[in-house]
Amino acid sequence: MVLRCDTIIRDVTIFDGTGTARRVGDVGLRGDRIAGVGDLGGATADHEVIGTGKAIAPGFIDSHTHDDRAVLCGPECTTCKTSQGVTTVVVGNCGVSLSPARMKERPIPPLDLLGDESWYIFDSFGDYAHALKTKGSEVNTYAFVGHQTLRAITMNNDVYRPAKDAEIARMHDMVRQAMGEGASGFSTGLYYPPNAQATTEEVIAVAEAIRPFGGLYCTHMRNEADRILASIEESAKIGKRSGVAVHISHHKCAMPENYGRSTQTLPLLSEYARTQDLSFDVYPYPAGSTVLMPNTLRDDVEVMITWSVPHPEMAGKYLKDVARGWNTDIRTAASRLLPAGQITFQMDEEDVRRIMAHPLSIIGSDGIPHDEHPHPRLWGTFPRVLGHYVRDVKLFSLETAIHKMTGMAAQVFGMVDRGVLREGAYADVVLFDPHTVRDRATFENPKQISEGIEEVWCNGVPTYAVAKGATGEKPGRLVTRNK
Repeated sequence: MVLRCDTIIRDVTIFDGTGTARRVGDVGLRGDRIAGVGDLGGATADHEVIGTGKAIAPGFIDSHTHDDRAVLCGPECTTCKTSQGVTTVVVGNCGVSLSPARMKERPIPPLDLLGDESWYIFDSFGDYAHALKTKGSEVNTYAFVGHQTLRAITMNNDVYRPAKDAEIARMHDMVRQAMGEGASGFSTGLYYPPNAQATTEEVIAVAEAIRPFGGLYCTHMRNEADRILASIEESAKIGKRSGVAVHISHHKCAMPENYGRSTQTLPLLSEYARTQDLSFDVYPYPAGSTVLMPNTLRDDVEVMITWSVPHPEMAGKYLKDVARGWNTDIRTAASRLLPAGQITFQMDEEDVRRIMAHPLSIIGSDGIPHDEHPHPRLWGTFPRVLGHYVRDVKLFSLETAIHKMTGMAAQVFGMVDRGVLREGAYADVVLFDPHTVRDRATFENPKQISEGIEEVWCNGVPTYAVAKGATGEKPGRLVTRNK
């Protein structure tokens, strides 16, 4: 019987997402699944793509995003992902999620990195899942429920204190309900003021709600600088005590006095991973980005403004230049800019490389899609890994890089039948040129489409092609852990 496909990509170098060696062959797509991988010379298709000299891989999984709103607002918000070959995004990170929350006033920072109160309209995670289904999206969405969001709602924005027992119980119930409605886990942002007063016991009590569902606990740790080792220990403790898997967000060693400490953190993470389910992600840049917090600023650490409500004209400018122009110091200038966002040049390149190359790490952009002048990771993360770190720096092989961005990420998050090229898996696929793929986004000019990504399919439907950009199709789905 002749295999019939909707699309066959022929004579292409196959990276199947498992980390095994590349091979040349064909990949056939039928409906939302992969119909065949290998020699499909006898197969026929409605549409054929000749991929000679090109590479094919599973669609990239962005392991850390703040795309909760972006997945609902069309190609103008998601082309930054599809143009990189991304087919699945993980949202609700750092304790910040759009649901379950309805707000009448502007959300407190950092909840406002997703937008103003007009976006916080979902009384339940089920409402958010319904919006995803009815509106459609260009990418698949995998979602956490955020602790900072839960605290703001449950504690009436009185979040700069430990939660009371009744409040903790309410948050536990909200997480349990969300898990039943399709959420995949619970996230914290213990570094941020609205979450910093949550005790370890509070986090454990809320995280216990995800245990019956096999959910994942994801954390922006309490400290990524001087107290980073203690924060790793706390994260591991929360996982063990609550009986759930732990994923540490955007692992880094922040601030100059901590440069090089990945030689301490990585062995500690490896040690914990031997006795419990623990993983982490990393972005391929030595600078981070979040909301602007004047009390964290230092004269020896460069900051760029990404957005400002009262002074939108300052987006893209360095804070020291803003302060100089206003004839004041950086903290006073920052206070005048609020609410606002920042890029912080706070990491050492050697740490970034050491963390990225570690066997436990996967890749996440941590991009913030609604910033006026975003960090370039929003547009460039995955091509940067493939081009700069694989081809130029030779940090690791293309097989390893793709594994971190696909099969390994799918395994960490429990994404069933995704992240691999094999018969029967979902047809999330990216075709790219391994010789030319590279990021073009820079800190000065961040909204730049990368080179070398040829075509992208999500659930078998084309979402991006280099010749015409975003296709306008919305085949993305809600992906739930282990389902």
